[in-house]
Amino acid sequence: MYIYNVTINVDDAIHDEWLIWMDSHINEVLNTGKFTAAKLTEVLVDNEVGRTYSVQYATNSRADLENYYKEDANNLRLDGLKKFGDKMVAFRTELKLVKEFYPKSTKN
Repeated sequence: MYIYNVTINVDDAIHDEWLIWMDSHINEVLNTGKFTAAKLTEVLVDNEVGRTYSVQYATNSRADLENYYKEDANNLRLDGLKKFGDKMVAFRTELKLVKEFYPKSTKN
């Protein structure tokens, strides 16, 4: 599994509107068919300006991620830029899941 992570710092002036918009934006990204799930998390740091969020999109293959870049990413990124301009700043990282760990059951 691969994770496409987008970290966004959002200006307080647009925060509430941006958060509502993100619901539809995340669904648009999922509706491309390239991802299997998404998580929206708030990054718990002290910011002088705004608030920071991370969106983690899961995909089954590197090919699906590459196809997202080729076919969908630019248009979806432009939507946010047109709507919020420089009131939000995003950077993106790619992660490859190596192994997952879960607590062992302590029940007999």
